[in-house]
Amino acid sequence: MKKKKQSAGFTLVELMIVVAIIGILAAVALPSYREYVLQSRLVDATTALSTMRARMEQHFQDNRTYATSGSFTTPCPASGSPITAGTFNIECAAAPTATLYTITATGTGATAGFTFTIDQQGIQATTSSSWGHTSTTCWLMKKNDSC
Repeated sequence: MKKKKQSAGFTLVELMIVVAIIGILAAVALPSYREYVLQSRLVDATTALSTMRARMEQHFQDNRTYATSGSFTTPCPASGSPITAGTFNIECAAAPTATLYTITATGTGATAGFTFTIDQQGIQATTSSSWGHTSTTCWLMKKNDSC
């Protein structure tokens, strides 16, 4: 009696099914992954804005003005010479006055299209986003966020 030779390995159909499953999983997972990476980069802007606001308030307590006072330079970077925080450029929208300032974080690279602000009253705003919606009362951190 002849013994049948048992084949080893995978057939082409089985291999194609595995490739199709991997492709479907990648198509579903990749956009979600990109969104999570983007959200993690937005934190750089909000952290830098909060830190800069604290520095501005300390400057005001010491000098009774947000503007440069004598040899005490305002911590808010002038427009055109931003501070970099992750993929964001942090700068004052205009030179701070004695009682007013607005600090802006403008996205570059992967976060291009996002702009966050904070002012002397602590009002946070999202003036532009690549998601197509903005807010005058908070920083939008997720695609479907609202205040």
